[in-house]
Amino acid sequence: MPLSRRQLSLGLATALATPALLRAQTPTDALRETARSLPQLHAILVQRADDLLIAEAPRGRGLDRAANIKSCSKSLLALLLGTAIAAGEVPSLDARLGDLAPDLIPADATKGVRDLTMNHLVTLRAGLQGTSGENYGAWVASGNWVAHALRQPRIAPNGGRMIYSTGTTHVLGAALVTATGQSLHDLARDRLGRPLGIDIPNWTRDPKGFHFGGNEMALTPRAMLRVALLMRDGGRMDGTQVIAPDWIAASQVPQTRSPFSGLGYGLGWFLSPTGWTLARGFGGQIIAAHPAARLAVAITSDPTQPARSEGYFGTLMDLLDGPVLALA
Repeated sequence: MPLSRRQLSLGLATALATPALLRAQTPTDALRETARSLPQLHAILVQRADDLLIAEAPRGRGLDRAANIKSCSKSLLALLLGTAIAAGEVPSLDARLGDLAPDLIPADATKGVRDLTMNHLVTLRAGLQGTSGENYGAWVASGNWVAHALRQPRIAPNGGRMIYSTGTTHVLGAALVTATGQSLHDLARDRLGRPLGIDIPNWTRDPKGFHFGGNEMALTPRAMLRVALLMRDGGRMDGTQVIAPDWIAASQVPQTRSPFSGLGYGLGWFLSPTGWTLARGFGGQIIAAHPAARLAVAITSDPTQPARSEGYFGTLMDLLDGPVLALA
């Protein structure tokens, strides 16, 4: 049975206070032991500047085997949108779905869907009832995931409050495919995988052939760290500008706020008040960058256990804001 955030936080505090850790030579040793004490955590990597401080996999698939990064996929999809705008394939964040990919819109789509912009989609402000949570099963059982998402009842205006929905990012992914003429896997491999020197395996497609836009991608923890470094370093990797710096900067400006965690949300990335830029996936998958502290972090966790904001994910945020940030 999953531990509550209070239980996990008490465990974290206890681990940090144990005599063994007090005798540890460095804060890095203390962080390593603390991470090992979290039963859901599979792997953690922490890099400060050019120094890899932590590379531990106390359980799970290890550091070099791909793990399902769940909704961290949404943040990678946002980076692909940035490359499409930089290449002129998508005119701008203000491009409307009805102009960019009109054939994706069913005849019985919810009113206002044609006016959804790429900004609305990438910031999860489509105004439509979400397809995540209790609505997820019906959505993925449908024969057309894009059309199903665009038929959901309107519960907010376009560009209104954040409504967490993988259906929204799936629509974004399908729009990118339409605009670029490439599959999401090809886009991810060519525009992120090759420049970062990481492998991005093929992943799930919907019944119409569109790759899952916002879930089911897999990366190794080491590959996740490369993405974190990209975000930390303004879109640069090994001297090459992979993602435009203005896109990275815009990604780190909050446009809305999560109703669950209270974290800010930019262009597909969560933003903490302590300076973290975060991709977050079910179960406790995290890609995190702290540009000011020169830190990059990758965490994988048990994908079958929940990681709620008041539970395990909250404990991981305590870990980032405490022992990890103390390494800066």
